[in-house]
Amino acid sequence: MSSASPSEDSPTPSEPESALETARLQLHRAADHLDIDPNIVERLNHPRNVHEVTVPIERDDGTVEVFTGYRAQHDSVRGPYKGGLRYHPDVTRDECVGLGIWMTWKCAVMDLPFGGAKGGIAVNPKTLSRDEKERLTRRFTQELRKVIGPNLDIPAPDMGTDPQTMAWLMDAYSMQEGETIPGVVTGKPPIVGGSKGREDAPGRSVAIITQLVCEYYDQPLSETTVAVQGYGSVGANAARLLDERGATVVAISDVNGAMYDPAGIDTATVPSHDEEPEAVTEYADTVISNDELLTLDVDVLIPAALGNVITEANADDIAADYVVEGANGPTTSTADSILADRDVMVIPDILANAGGVTVSYFEWLQDINRRSWSLERVNDELDEEMRAAWDAVRTEFENRDITWRDAAYIVALSRIAEAHEARGLWP
Repeated sequence: MSSASPSEDSPTPSEPESALETARLQLHRAADHLDIDPNIVERLNHPRNVHEVTVPIERDDGTVEVFTGYRAQHDSVRGPYKGGLRYHPDVTRDECVGLGIWMTWKCAVMDLPFGGAKGGIAVNPKTLSRDEKERLTRRFTQELRKVIGPNLDIPAPDMGTDPQTMAWLMDAYSMQEGETIPGVVTGKPPIVGGSKGREDAPGRSVAIITQLVCEYYDQPLSETTVAVQGYGSVGANAARLLDERGATVVAISDVNGAMYDPAGIDTATVPSHDEEPEAVTEYADTVISNDELLTLDVDVLIPAALGNVITEANADDIAADYVVEGANGPTTSTADSILADRDVMVIPDILANAGGVTVSYFEWLQDINRRSWSLERVNDELDEEMRAAWDAVRTEFENRDITWRDAAYIVALSRIAEAHEARGLWP
C-alpha cells in the first residue's frame, strides 16, 4: 500500500465504521474527561457548512462527464478552515465531514490558528489524463471560489492530488480574483509560493514523534525495530529518517505486498511510491503480505497507508509495543480499545502526522509575507512545533489515567472549547 499524498492528513470495508462515526466517538470520549459546556460539544458534532457541487468536464474524446465534489467546513473558531482535497472514487459527504472534524483536532493539538475542513471529488484520478485532471481542478475551483480563500478556507493536497493540482487551483482562483493569491492553497510547488519541505513533512513528523516515543519509554533507537505499512510520501520519509537515525526498518510495503528483512532494509535504495509506483516487492528477496506486516513482532508499527487497517479482526494479533499512526484513521475504535487493554501504546494520527498541516501553516505565513524560508528553517521550526505538541500531550497523559489518543484529544478539545467560550455564540 502506498501512503496518501502528504495529507494534512479511505476507510476499507473491514468494519462498518465511517470516519464521521469515529470522529464523533473520539469527541465524546475526550469530552467525558473534561468539564466542558455540553452545548459546545453538541456544536462540535456538526460541521458549520457542507458544500456539494457538480463538476462537469469535457473529456479528451469530446464527451461531457459530471462528477460530484464536496467541501466540508467543520469549525473556524480558532482561524480559517484548513484541510486537504482528495480525488478518490469513495469520496462522500460524510467522509469529508469526519475528516474535517479530525482536521479541527489536528490543528488544535498543534496550536495552529486554523479550523478543520476536508473536501474532494468522487472520481478515480487514474482514469483521467493530465489535461482532464487540470480541467476538473479548475472547474472545481470555480464552483468553490466563494467559499475558499486565504482568510476563509485553505485547501491542500491529499489522496489523488499533488503539488501540481494545487498550482492549478491557485491559478484558477487567482485568475478569477484578478490578482495572484498564493495563500489560497498550500502544498504548491515552491516556484509558485510553496514551501520547501512540505511534501516530506508528514513523514518527518512521524519520525520525530517515533523518536520521542522511544526516548520516553527508554527504548534506544539503535535497538528499535520498525515496520512501515505504506511506502508513499509519508511512509517512505518516516522510514528513511528513522533508518538514518539508527533504527532498524525490517519491513516496508505497497499495495502488492511487503519487503521483509529482519536484518534491516537499506531504505534509501528502495524507491518510494512517488519515485517508482508499486515497486517495493520488485526489490525484495522476501515478500510477505500487508496483513502479515501488521502483525510482525517489532518494537514500532507505523501504519502509513489507508484508514481502518487495524480492526477488531486483527487487533489481538498486533505484536508491536508502539503503534505510531502515519495514515489518517488507521485504527478503528473497537481496535483502539483492544490495543489499550493489551497495553499497546497508540500514538494518534492527529499528532504523529501533523507535520503536513504544520508546514502548510509555515507556507501560508510565507505567502502572506511574500518571503520564503530555507529548508533548514522549515525543518528546525517543524521539529520545535512537534516537540511542543508532544510535551502538551505527554503532560495530559501523565496527569490522567488515559491513552495517548485521549490525551491528544483532550489537548485539542480544551483549546477549542476555550476559544468557543471566549468568542461566545453569535448573536
